[in-house]
Amino acid sequence: MPNKLLKTTAIAALLLVGGASAALALQPPELLRVGANYSAKIVCSNVFIAGRDAQAVLADDVQAPGHPLLKFLRIKVDQNKQTVSASLFGLFGGGLAVYRPGTGCAVVPDGAVEQARRYQFQPAEIRPGAVDAPWPEGHEFDFALLPLAPLSQPELTGPGMRAVVVIHKGQLVGSAYADGYNYATPLLGWSMTKTVTAALIGMLVKDGKLSLAQSGFWNAPQDPRQAITLSQLMSMSSGLEYNEGYGDVSDVTRMLYLEPDMASYTASKPLIHAPGSHWNYSSGTTVVLSRILQRAAAGTGSATDASILAIAHERLFTPLGMRSAVLEADARGNLVGSSYMYASAQDWARFGQFLLQDGVWNGQRLLPEGYVSQMQQVAPASGGQYGQGQLWRWGPSGASAAGGNPDAPFHLPADTYWMEGHDGQSVTIIPSQQLVVVRLGLTPSSLHYQPQALVAAIIKALPAVSLRDKAPARP
Repeated sequence: MPNKLLKTTAIAALLLVGGASAALALQPPELLRVGANYSAKIVCSNVFIAGRDAQAVLADDVQAPGHPLLKFLRIKVDQNKQTVSASLFGLFGGGLAVYRPGTGCAVVPDGAVEQARRYQFQPAEIRPGAVDAPWPEGHEFDFALLPLAPLSQPELTGPGMRAVVVIHKGQLVGSAYADGYNYATPLLGWSMTKTVTAALIGMLVKDGKLSLAQSGFWNAPQDPRQAITLSQLMSMSSGLEYNEGYGDVSDVTRMLYLEPDMASYTASKPLIHAPGSHWNYSSGTTVVLSRILQRAAAGTGSATDASILAIAHERLFTPLGMRSAVLEADARGNLVGSSYMYASAQDWARFGQFLLQDGVWNGQRLLPEGYVSQMQQVAPASGGQYGQGQLWRWGPSGASAAGGNPDAPFHLPADTYWMEGHDGQSVTIIPSQQLVVVRLGLTPSSLHYQPQALVAAIIKALPAVSLRDKAPARP
């Protein structure tokens, strides 16, 4: 009798486990799908854009800083189909991403790989002499042109640092890279991409295709969201409902990893505050801006036209010499202008220098006069922390008390402003010092790293730097 009972219990347990496994396989929980799609996307972009090893990306970028369950994630890279799949134990979650030339990788939560594959872009070939960069390109970027002591101090460059680049008075005066990374490695800027989106909007403002006072971006004439202006979207003060929380299934994680059409998902969010009255940091807002940008560039109602990518490459990336820059699109061709631009540290520095020069490059005005100044103006509803052009007035908060300016203890100049991204990405721009500092890496916010200390140390070190000195001899 006991043996029969034991056997019956074992069969019941197996059936229970089997049933649970079947349920997970057929309908995995949304949080598991978010994790699997996130993993597939990160591996896909780093393999096909940055040329990194897939297993190293899984271990270093996904598993090490992520949820313990991600340790059980398995990935499969298909080099022929240029896809990456990811799943828990190789069975559950069904994460899938596909690479497309010119538009990078996209999560394909609905499995429609061939539809996602349609959205490709081939930039025009850069003509010899078309790029006039303010500092040299090439292998010498691996060597700091001048000794800049703060770059060799890990307590300043921070845990997980992958690249630091310092531009002073238009010259590259220092650079540092972690093992495995160099001047040519494209690195994800995360939300620093938002500021690039704002610059592209400025180009269409210059062309007369958009106006910051413009409204009416929704279809129904009586829709209360029709009152939202482009300026309010740029200032993160649209009034749209949006939850930017990470670590769970929120609006932002759903948009990025569960929705094939990110722009339509965000544009469906309801208005919960009067436009302009409430500040709410929202990646969804920038994806809506991306759709507006694409439609204005195309001159049609379609957001999937490649016109804006032609503008980005021909009028921004090529003139600045940003050869590594890739703006990624979702599975329906919407640019993910909130989160997904890859570029080398030097190319992120070029963009920072472009802003420092008020949107002028090589004597040519690429952005409207006064537009960069407008971007820096404080968004009225933000309490001083955010600008009107998808950039930050304050640096990362670290462990600083809420509500106060986290830059204050570091005594940074009053005209300092920032591009900031998830996991420790930043570009610091200080016009009064003619200084741009790029710091890229993988540094979770839980570590409370603040690049302000690095920037302050660099400012202190600059008087000792003489641009008349020659670069150290190459080995």
